[in-house]
Amino acid sequence: MKLYTNLINSLSAEVPFVGPEAQERSSGMVFKARLGANESIFGPSEKSIIAMQKAAAFDVWKYGDPENYEIREAIAKKMNVNRVNIVIGEGIDALLGYLVRLLVEPGVKVITSLGAYPTFNYHVKGYGGELIFIPYQKDHEDLEALVDAAAKHRARLIYFANPDNPMGTANSAKRIEEIIKRIPEDCILCLDEAYADFAPKHMVPEINVENPQVLRFRTFSKAYGLAGARIGFAIGASDVIKNFDKIRNHFGVNRIAQTGALAALNDEEYLNIVKYRVNEAKGEIEKIATENNLSTIESFTNFVAVDCGREGQYASKILQNLIKRDVFVRMPSVAPLNRCIRITVGEVTDMTYLADQLPKVLKETI
Repeated sequence: MKLYTNLINSLSAEVPFVGPEAQERSSGMVFKARLGANESIFGPSEKSIIAMQKAAAFDVWKYGDPENYEIREAIAKKMNVNRVNIVIGEGIDALLGYLVRLLVEPGVKVITSLGAYPTFNYHVKGYGGELIFIPYQKDHEDLEALVDAAAKHRARLIYFANPDNPMGTANSAKRIEEIIKRIPEDCILCLDEAYADFAPKHMVPEINVENPQVLRFRTFSKAYGLAGARIGFAIGASDVIKNFDKIRNHFGVNRIAQTGALAALNDEEYLNIVKYRVNEAKGEIEKIATENNLSTIESFTNFVAVDCGREGQYASKILQNLIKRDVFVRMPSVAPLNRCIRITVGEVTDMTYLADQLPKVLKETI
C-alpha cells in the first residue's frame, strides 16, 4: 500500500537538533551548565511572569486570539509599522515553515549559507526545494555571493541571519541595505533577526516595510527569555503578510504565550538589564577562553564562538568532553566554522563551572 508521498519517502526522519534533554536521558545525568541552546538563562521579566501566571489561572481555558490582535498592535507600535505588517507564529521556526510553504515546491531553488541555521534547511527539504549553499567568508555570511547565486540560479528565496547563528558575527546595516537593492526580481529575502535585540543600532538596517522582497523575523525566545512559550513574529509588506493567513495555524500561539509576550514587550527596563548581563557574561566567556590560550570571535548575540585553533575533529572532542563533564555546548556543523565551539552566556555559577572544567577538558583532549 502506498501511503506516503514520494517526497516524504525520499526524506530521512531526523530532528535538526539533539536537545539537551535527549542527551540527559541518554547519559542519565543532568547538565550542571546549560550553555548550548542560546536560550536566555536570565528568564523573562517579572511583569511577564506575573501576566502569564494570571493567564494560566484564569484564561487558559480559552483559545488564544487567532488574530493575535493585541500583541500585533504592540509590536506595530514599537516597530513604527501597521498591524497588517505583522504576523505572529509559534517562534521563528514555525514562521520559517510557513514562509517556505508559501514559496517553495519541488524544483524551486533556495539560497542559504553553508553551515547556517539548519531548521530553515529542514523546512526547504520538507517541501521539495533545492538548497544551494554559499560558504562563509571570514566567519561572516557572504551577502554579495548569496545575492549573486540567487540571480544565477533564479532562486525564489534567500536566507541569512543578522546577527548570525552559529558564529555570532554581524553585517552592518548599510551593507544589508545595499544588498537589498540587488535582490533579483521574483525573489524574497528571509532576514532572520532573532538576535537583533543584542546588536547595536548600526547593525540593524532600516528597511521599507512595504518592500515586498524582504521579510524580517524576530522572536521572544532570546532577549525576552520566552523560548519555552514559542512565540515570534515576521514583519513585511501587507500584501505578503496576508498570505500567511492562508496556511498558518490560527490557534497555534496559546493565550499564555500571547499574554507573556505582550508584558515582556512593554518592559523595556528589564530588556536593557538582560542586554547588560549578556554583555557581562560574554566578557567572562572571552576571559575564560583567553586564559586557556583559545581565541574568540566578536559576538553580537547571546553566545560566543570559541576558536579551538585546530580542525573540526579536535573541536568536536572538546565539545564531547565538556558534555561528559556536564557542560552542554554546541558547535557549527561544517568546516571551517567547526573549528569553534559555541557557548551561550550563563549565570555566574555557570561561568564558574565552565572556567573550572575547560582547562581539565583541554588537558585530556589530544
